[in-house]
Amino acid sequence: MIEDIRIEDAKKVITHDHSGNPNGHLIEMFKNGSLTTVYLSACSPGSFKGYHLHRVRAANYIPLKGKMKIILYKNQERQEYVLDAAKPQRLHIPPNVASGLHNIGDEEAWLVNFPNPPYDPDLKDEQIEYTEDELGAGIIK
Repeated sequence: MIEDIRIEDAKKVITHDHSGNPNGHLIEMFKNGSLTTVYLSACSPGSFKGYHLHRVRAANYIPLKGKMKIILYKNQERQEYVLDAAKPQRLHIPPNVASGLHNIGDEEAWLVNFPNPPYDPDLKDEQIEYTEDELGAGIIK
């Protein structure tokens, strides 16, 4: 037997929109103890994920499949970016910028995220959920 070779289960979580409808899933791709260092965010065609803001973590996205519109809000200012697996680009989103993901293609879209620092399940109140109306009104939670 070759030492240090192992296979591990990767956690898959079905995700839902604010109304409770399934909109895709997440897969924890790589872990360092309890920290998630890389994950895949999959979004069903036409679906939307978000809005939420990370107080501590930056997001670092790269598309692997499909086309996703990334909608960002900071201080009531809205910006949009399109990430397309046919033309791979990286998008860095610093902490305290609310984001939403909208699959604008006709197939499931996949984004890989390298969060910095890694996701820590013990860090409470790090992710804050918002509606678009709250972001447009400048509400701070």
